[in-house]
Amino acid sequence: MKSKILALLGSALISGTAMAGGYQVNLASQRQIGMGHTGTGLLTGTSSIFFNPGAMSHIGYNGVTIGGSALISKIAYSAPESYGVTARTDNPMGTPFQAYGVYNITDKLSAGLGVYTPFGSTANWGDEWGGRYALNQLQLQAIFVQPTVSYAITDKLGIGIGLTYVAGSVNLQRSVPVQSQDGSEGSIELDGNAEPAFGFNAGIYFQPTEKLSLGVSYRSKVNMQLEQGDVMFSNIPAAARGNFPDGTTFNAELPLPSTLSFGLGFKATERLTLAADVNYVGWDAYERLRFDFSQNVAGSPFSEANRNYENAFIYRIGGEYMVNDALALRAGAYLDKTPVQDGYLTPETPDSDSRGLSAGIGYSVSENISIDASFLYINKKERTDDANLSNGVPGTFKAVAYIPGIGLNFKF
Repeated sequence: MKSKILALLGSALISGTAMAGGYQVNLASQRQIGMGHTGTGLLTGTSSIFFNPGAMSHIGYNGVTIGGSALISKIAYSAPESYGVTARTDNPMGTPFQAYGVYNITDKLSAGLGVYTPFGSTANWGDEWGGRYALNQLQLQAIFVQPTVSYAITDKLGIGIGLTYVAGSVNLQRSVPVQSQDGSEGSIELDGNAEPAFGFNAGIYFQPTEKLSLGVSYRSKVNMQLEQGDVMFSNIPAAARGNFPDGTTFNAELPLPSTLSFGLGFKATERLTLAADVNYVGWDAYERLRFDFSQNVAGSPFSEANRNYENAFIYRIGGEYMVNDALALRAGAYLDKTPVQDGYLTPETPDSDSRGLSAGIGYSVSENISIDASFLYINKKERTDDANLSNGVPGTFKAVAYIPGIGLNFKF
């Protein structure tokens, strides 16, 4: 019994089935989603705050952007040696969002503020599937607030940096292999808010010719600390309550990994712009997950499980075609390599290599107002794993996602 309890507590606390590698959510701009989420080497407008702060001083206007997406994801699970699907998630719709504002202080100096959600997840497996001792439900939220400054060294070269303030929360629920007198299965719920954390986002933008532009950006790792989170137990029989003491709290830490990005833009014609990005995500920061409890749970003051994520690449291409001065058509694709090694697959992160296809449209209602709409389809490769190194759930997982989005842009 003790080993089972420690195994389920050692599962990932703040990870999830976000539709990107690990628990990352790459949905930072409706225009750029339509172009495969490229943008490091482009003038992306106010969203340069996220993609490349060095480009912000070159966009040439003051502006505000507000946008959001509807993330509809489904995950199917097949138990070992079974035929067909044995469980599916019933996930609520996720709503990642972004808001940016840029103001030109001088011809060379710009200031901006971004609020966006690059990490997060929601997964609901229910309380009847075979992996319920690993996970029933998970909700993770992480919101970044980024004040940013950018300076145009020349009309071809710009630099920028932003400080990121990060707030987050988590709620995780899973079943416990004990039963109360009425036959109800026990459960554990962990709920907490992260302490404020800080990082930075910096970039360099360079346009050597009228047709070619280049960029490099770096978003730093942020360590999320959860302190004094609540541990709540339900349906625990009287004989086992000593192992599940009321009033228990927990501390835990989760790294939100760094990302180094290289990008280029190429104006093939007056109307056609092409782009390519490579992102290198520092997932090796996520080596293990440890819970420290205020009271012994199942006879131990802590639990620990290895994760041993590997650094991973994301390869992106995209394009935008201006049909006329008001209407833009966009398309893109990407390959997102998984950071999860064999033997470490869990129902919180049943991750595999992801293929994304996107399309988008932009329309200028007036000189100062425009609308962007996008649609992203993500297909994760089917993956079978024995999960023997992560206290996960052996079996086969398959995930897909459908993500429409819309954004409004205002210039002033």
